Amino acid sequence: MNLSPTQLLVAILGALFVGVSKTGVGGLGVLASAVFAMIVPARQSAGLVLPMLIFGDIVAVLSYWRHARWAHIGWMFPWTAGGVVLGWLALGRIDDRQARLLIGTIVLVLTALQLLRRLRGGAAAPGGWYMPVIGVLAGFTTLVANAAGAIMAVYLLTLRLPKLEFVGTAAVFFLLVNLFKVPFMIQLGLLTADSFSFNLLLAPAVFAGALGGRWLLPRINQRVFENVTLGLGALAGLKLLLG
Repeated sequence: MNLSPTQLLVAILGALFVGVSKTGVGGLGVLASAVFAMIVPARQSAGLVLPMLIFGDIVAVLSYWRHARWAHIGWMFPWTAGGVVLGWLALGRIDDRQARLLIGTIVLVLTALQLLRRLRGGAAAPGGWYMPVIGVLAGFTTLVANAAGAIMAVYLLTLRLPKLEFVGTAAVFFLLVNLFKVPFMIQLGLLTADSFSFNLLLAPAVFAGALGGRWLLPRINQRVFENVTLGLGALAGLKLLLG
């Protein structure tokens, strides 16, 4: 891939964000997706980020898999797989401008969703419709923009999971979902040998971010960091919408 030195530095920063989002502060995942959509064509960014997400998922699963709640993963995965298929159908029918608008909108909606969740203290009163809707939305969003972390956070918070179970369940779930997405991205031509070579170049930054996230999580002021992340995510979404 032909990137300027500035774009390459931004890509490395985005790869660090991917790693930290997997083992530390999940809110950085939305920002990472927006960063890559600003330095490469928006449709291409969805496939470009996927292997980096899988690299981070592997570190997260190795770190936290013992705490995963497999029943919750089994209930949610079929609905999310259906959402992935819907996202695949949509992404195959839109051009780059439409993809930028869609990803920018998703980033802003997820940022607002994170803010609303915090204002409500993570409270929710889901009914029988809740898990299917959340699952389909997560699948669609993760295929189109690799940005389903906020949606899944809302779902997992309604389960009142302890912190380690929350992280472990999310880690295993996203590894399975991201692996499921690989053939769809290949079929769309968004995951290629060239893009994967670029992923291998950025892999050390992803692993460094993932290890850094493990160190960072118990040491940071979570509220301040989330405020910064939400603000940067909103700015990134606006940049995508405005071009």
